[in-house]
Amino acid sequence: MAHIKRLSFIFLIIIIISSCNQTTERNCTKFYTGKYFSETNIDGVQYKSTFKRDSSGLQIEEFNGKTDSSKVRWINNCEMVLSTINPKNNIDKKNILIKILETTDTSYTYEYSYLGEAKKVKASAFKIGN
Repeated sequence: MAHIKRLSFIFLIIIIISSCNQTTERNCTKFYTGKYFSETNIDGVQYKSTFKRDSSGLQIEEFNGKTDSSKVRWINNCEMVLSTINPKNNIDKKNILIKILETTDTSYTYEYSYLGEAKKVKASAFKIGN
């Protein structure tokens, strides 16, 4: 009987420990469209922008008083590639890979980089409208 109580106690401890291990939510599809505010910190400088994505695959972003349009191509549920529609220089011609890492009801954390480059930057986007 003591053996069964001991096993029950161990089983209970395992259940408690495993229930404390929360998983990261990644419901990315709810962020395919909408209006967002984004911020990131690069080398101690805070950058902010607003952007709107629609169901046709268009993203329009306002950053530092400039407006840019990009084509959005989702490569899986949580990763997309942005391609500038009217690039003005060689940097604008580079596609950007965005990977959503974690979501909440109204925001998501993501990392982005130029396609094929190893350096990644983390940022957050907050939904501010439809």
